[in-house]
Amino acid sequence: MSRFWNLSVVVCCLVASTPLIGEDQPGKNLTFLDAKEAGSDYQIQGEYIGKLGDEQVGTQLIARGSGKFDAVTYAGGLPGAGFDTNRNEKHRATFETKDGVTTATGDGFVATVANGTITVKHNGQVDELKRLHRESTTLAKSAAEGAIVLFNGTNVDEWEPGKLEANGLMGVGTKTKKVFEDYTLHLEFRTPFMPNATGQGRGNSGLYLGDQYECQILDSFGLEGADNECGGIYQNAKPKVNMCLPPLSWQTYDVDFTCAKFDAEGKVTAPARVTIKHNGVVVHDNLELKVTPGGGRADQKPGALFLQDHGNPVRFRNIWLVEKK
Repeated sequence: MSRFWNLSVVVCCLVASTPLIGEDQPGKNLTFLDAKEAGSDYQIQGEYIGKLGDEQVGTQLIARGSGKFDAVTYAGGLPGAGFDTNRNEKHRATFETKDGVTTATGDGFVATVANGTITVKHNGQVDELKRLHRESTTLAKSAAEGAIVLFNGTNVDEWEPGKLEANGLMGVGTKTKKVFEDYTLHLEFRTPFMPNATGQGRGNSGLYLGDQYECQILDSFGLEGADNECGGIYQNAKPKVNMCLPPLSWQTYDVDFTCAKFDAEGKVTAPARVTIKHNGVVVHDNLELKVTPGGGRADQKPGALFLQDHGNPVRFRNIWLVEKK
């Protein structure tokens, strides 16, 4: 990408987990459930768009704790909004806050983050990328006609064990009392802000379809988009594009699920299939499924919805399902 600032000399790094310094227990990762309490790193983290030279780009800044940030810059724009997954041209950098100034430097460029803007000085030119807040196109989607409302913030009667948390949200480690065969599903989730955590320790949960096929829930903002990251079907397929928004953003899964079919002798004649939209963008299209570990069953028959407890305070709201007859 000749018109990009040269990021090749800046090595992307991850910061090891550090002990909790707040409300939780010693030895745990620092965890925030409220953006107002998340600190200055959270205010810098996020998505930015603009031009570098004459090239439209999008940049995701990912907080890594203690004033350090990874940056991923995408040719054409942000994932799901201009980024060409076939071209797959991305550049990486690291930023760090020192003396109240957040900067990255490399071969011929200096980039500074301030007041919601990344200012890039390169080759005698100055460009700006502006911070923006994206929301799913299906956020707060009303329950369709004939829907079974599984959770609307008032009670957890459809779940066992029901886990009603603060502010009318539902916690992890619960499954529906009913089992379902073929259906469409709308579900909204929010991962916590855990700046010192990495990988599978950062906002981890899972949506198990039929209690046996896991669509991963994870703070995968800015990552590659693997099968064990947000939007991935664990041990089945990675998402077509990583549509994960920053932590503490409300995100959506819209699912069209068809259960496996059996003959009279109980032999599978057609495997389960699924189409999934993550934040309104198709990340799996009529994908054939195989059972993944961690659920309560593996028989491919109709099952419950299961929201996995992986030790992180992921939250849910606005869950509803329409059965196909």
